Amino acid sequence: MQTPRPFEIHVPDETLADLSMRLERTRWPDENQGEAWQYGSDLKYMKDLAGYWQTEYNWRAHEARLNNLRQFVTSVDGIDLHFIHEPGVGPDPMPLILMHGWPGSIVEFERLLPLLTDPGRFGGDPADAFTVVAPSLPGYAFSFRPGQPRFSVARMADIFAKLMTGVLGYDRFAAQGGDWGGYISAALGAAHADKVLGIHVNLLWGPRQDTPTPKTEEERAYMKELNHWLKEEQAYGLIQGTKPQTLAYGLTDSPVGLAAWIVEKFRTWSDCGGSVENRSSKDLLLTNVMLYWVTGAINSSFWPYWSRLHEPWPITRETPVRAPTAFASFPKEILHPPRAWVEPAYPNIRRWTMMTAGGHFPALEEPEALAADVRAFFRDLR
Repeated sequence: MQTPRPFEIHVPDETLADLSMRLERTRWPDENQGEAWQYGSDLKYMKDLAGYWQTEYNWRAHEARLNNLRQFVTSVDGIDLHFIHEPGVGPDPMPLILMHGWPGSIVEFERLLPLLTDPGRFGGDPADAFTVVAPSLPGYAFSFRPGQPRFSVARMADIFAKLMTGVLGYDRFAAQGGDWGGYISAALGAAHADKVLGIHVNLLWGPRQDTPTPKTEEERAYMKELNHWLKEEQAYGLIQGTKPQTLAYGLTDSPVGLAAWIVEKFRTWSDCGGSVENRSSKDLLLTNVMLYWVTGAINSSFWPYWSRLHEPWPITRETPVRAPTAFASFPKEILHPPRAWVEPAYPNIRRWTMMTAGGHFPALEEPEALAADVRAFFRDLR
């Protein structure tokens, strides 16, 4: 570990020129007749998005905006870890590590960050302020270098505990996340409960076990939801978790292929009414894709899927999440597990909020609602 070094994003001109050439030379597939998006990313939409990417999208403007955030790099466990570190504005800001998942990035947090660091600016109580650390997950974006080791969820939790305590000097800290960020939060709350004030997550998954026989309407609804997921939506995770290298050739070589793989998830998993741009503009979608493209990190980003299928899961009945836990359940999230089924792994749930709108990317879709729930939960833990 070392003292954090200030970091600015700067993509070489030749990388952008190469991207433009690849977009110009895209070899388009055909598309089977059917409803738009029925078989994956819609051909018409992708042609429109690629055209916008090549002729109108301004990476340098978004690069400059991201560089308005206080960014750093430090060495932890042999990798250069990239993170945002925004100080809170209040009498005693609580340290909070804020973690994204796949296929997201720090781009998700631009609107959420000021709501957490400076609530008084938005009519809230300055006493609820957080000092926020928002890393790029190990192996993602600017926390990736070709050939570096891959990291499981459990290892990522260990790395982030070292970042927060050993590098940044916080004795104890809070954690928030969705997708893999939610699982890393859980791993922190299990393996590092002495350092973690509490965890707030917007995706929960119970311990690996035989699924109980559903007895309530909630449990039957969840089983229907789960069976649909396994039949229609899970395939991406299986290929990423079994043959990530094979998939990586196409997505590392083709920007349109990469965008199609990622954008389809933003549409399917968002509360967008079938139109992804109801929640995420072209510019936002492309800026997120760019963090995978310019760093070449897509292959490494698959690794949590591989480790989930091939390594012991860190959250079990025997190794539960002991830290105080809050769950914000957004209506268009991928899955909504019954509380009774997850409590064996999360025995210290203190807040369970049914949100009124939003999906898998609440920091993008409903930042005000997410921030309010985070503030409300940690208010009593200060």
